Amino acid sequence: MSGPVLALAFTVLVGVVFFLEARWLGVNLWRRARGERPSWWEGFWPLAGPRAAKALTVLLNAAAVMGLLCVLWGRFVEPGLIEVTTVTLESAKIKPGSGRVRIVQVSDFHAEPGTTNELKAVGIVNSLEPDLVVFTGDALNSPEGLKNAREALGGFKAGFGTFLVSGNYDMGMIPEAAFKDLPVVELESGSREVTVRGSRVRVSGLSLVNAPDFRYVMGMLRAEPAFDVFLFHFTDLIDQAAAAGVDLYLAGHTHGGQVRLPFYGALVTLSATGKKYEAGLYRVGPTTLYVNRGLGMEGGLAPRVRFLCRPEITVFDLYPAGMAPAR
Repeated sequence: MSGPVLALAFTVLVGVVFFLEARWLGVNLWRRARGERPSWWEGFWPLAGPRAAKALTVLLNAAAVMGLLCVLWGRFVEPGLIEVTTVTLESAKIKPGSGRVRIVQVSDFHAEPGTTNELKAVGIVNSLEPDLVVFTGDALNSPEGLKNAREALGGFKAGFGTFLVSGNYDMGMIPEAAFKDLPVVELESGSREVTVRGSRVRVSGLSLVNAPDFRYVMGMLRAEPAFDVFLFHFTDLIDQAAAAGVDLYLAGHTHGGQVRLPFYGALVTLSATGKKYEAGLYRVGPTTLYVNRGLGMEGGLAPRVRFLCRPEITVFDLYPAGMAPAR
């Protein structure tokens, strides 16, 4: 069953449960108002016998209470529970004398009036003492969120820089010079190389509108050997990046689905690659792909909810080959 179909079925099921619950409450409140005794049978399902109706009503009430608790959790609690995920990688491109090279990824602020995760992330990220910070797009849900996005991006403290690409939500919403005065490097179609304690790390990036420049950007990888990090909001270019020998491909966009079900995962990803790369760590040829769940939530008319899908900051600890600490 596809994600959208399952999401529709899940929504219909929830709707039926709450409809039946409302019906049961309505009938029994009406009976009380008339001085009559509440009825399990009549209040739940008129064709069921009294014993079955009572059992079904208990199940209905339990399902309704659990559903309400899940809705409240997903709306008011889980969206603020930022999770820090650590990924340890080894590479011969990291020199033995460099020690650990730490890259921290944040993504998908979706800042708008009332959001705070982007600001909370500043303290969390800085406490991790990153060598590099990367942001993989979708800074805003609305122009009013620009102040928070600027404060967050300008507040990250990384020894060798903060790098960012834009996402689909940012197109036409962020003024061209919005981040020019911040200590960040915008990689809309290009690369920037830094040397971290003797190890060369090259960060390349593309915005959606500059995706046709992919071959040009990948051509930069062949100039000099370095640990290559590629930033793109979507997972769409993973096969081409793997063919080009990218070491680490960092994406966002899916939010991990925002709503996940046990044993199934994301209901909807809104990604061209579907559930294939919905969230987390993947290996595609020589390339490590990571899809960050983001800090914010889908804008527009989409419900602001997360369920079994906490907002995320990802830490990548890079070590010389054979030198990662034992777990």
